[in-house]
Amino acid sequence: MKGARFLMLAAVFLAGCATETSTDLLRDYEEVDATTILDAPGAIPGTYSPLKRDLVARGEYMVELLGCGACHTDGALVGEPDFDRPLAGSATGLAYTDPMGEKRPGVIYPSNITPDDETGIGAWTDKQIANAIRAGIGRHGSQRIAWMPWQGYAIIADDDLDAIIAYLRTIKPVKHQVPAAVEPGKRAKHPFVYFGVYRSKT
Repeated sequence: MKGARFLMLAAVFLAGCATETSTDLLRDYEEVDATTILDAPGAIPGTYSPLKRDLVARGEYMVELLGCGACHTDGALVGEPDFDRPLAGSATGLAYTDPMGEKRPGVIYPSNITPDDETGIGAWTDKQIANAIRAGIGRHGSQRIAWMPWQGYAIIADDDLDAIIAYLRTIKPVKHQVPAAVEPGKRAKHPFVYFGVYRSKT
């Protein structure tokens, strides 16, 4: 459903820009059939007390419902999810400025949200994770995270937020460093998608 909506948006956009210029810009991209719904990985037994079983199960449900894996799992943005690294971040980025208007858009790479201490959120506090989900604020509070749909999560219930955090603490930590964000005007060294439909040939 979400993938179909992306395709429809792209079709409308292209219909309105069907000029030689837009065709030239699209030659640097290829269409992809993106995966948007993924199962959330199960919690590791023994990483939480029996008293938190229902809370962790609720968090797993919420992460799956919100589609976190669609961005935060490597390959999912291009329809080729790496099931060995669920929620461990993506080496395929998301353009957050318009590549149809500028040849080199700004690109972010969805972060590793497994509890790995070095490359994931293992060293984050609960408050830092909550701020990232609810307000799109990075770990150090300096800026909003481009593409993080925090506006939709801003009014998430406290119980649901607590459940998501509890769950993320219990999944398998995966060491996976994603590429650094690319500022508009700079060349991305790793591929990225735009509209969730077009992948750069970088």
